[in-house]
Amino acid sequence: MVQPVDSVPERILAEATRLFASRGFSATSLQAIADAAGITKPTLVYHFGSKDRLRDAVIDALLDHWREELPQLMRAAQAGGTRLDALMAAFFAFFRRDPRRPRLLLRAALDRPDALRDRLRQHLQPWTGLLTQAIRAGQAQGLLRPATDPEAFTVLVISAALGVVALGEHTAALVSPEPSTQAQQDELIRVARSALICPPKET
Repeated sequence: MVQPVDSVPERILAEATRLFASRGFSATSLQAIADAAGITKPTLVYHFGSKDRLRDAVIDALLDHWREELPQLMRAAQAGGTRLDALMAAFFAFFRRDPRRPRLLLRAALDRPDALRDRLRQHLQPWTGLLTQAIRAGQAQGLLRPATDPEAFTVLVISAALGVVALGEHTAALVSPEPSTQAQQDELIRVARSALICPPKET
């Protein structure tokens, strides 16, 4: 059966994601990626040019999901807690479908922090900016806590969620009984809601 034209680049990206996440960038060779994808190294180089360009393509593919997903969620979700729940649920679902994704981002943050920062600005900042604007609008309406810093809140929640997915099953060993990843996820959402949403006014 003839494979689609884009199947080779997709296989390369999938195997590069897996190997970069498990071994790190420096310890992963182009030959190892080519072998895992079932192609020759010249074929890989034809599609991506170099290991640096392949790594950039892997990170771009990961972040492209959010560039496409976030505006849809922002439009579909209602204000306040519902929007927060929708965004966090989508975040957790995306990374839990493939645990290599959060590990890849953590490795990228350690290996090439400046490059990752540039890509976060390019792919996500326009949409996280809409979220911080929505928080400010909710604060102006008296629905959200006025003391919450929208930018700091957004960064902290995303960082904590990434940590839960990437490290939660390991850091759970810090306490006994060990909380499940789902329990950590639910608790993070509860804490985020408590920090953001004003309690109902007593009548």
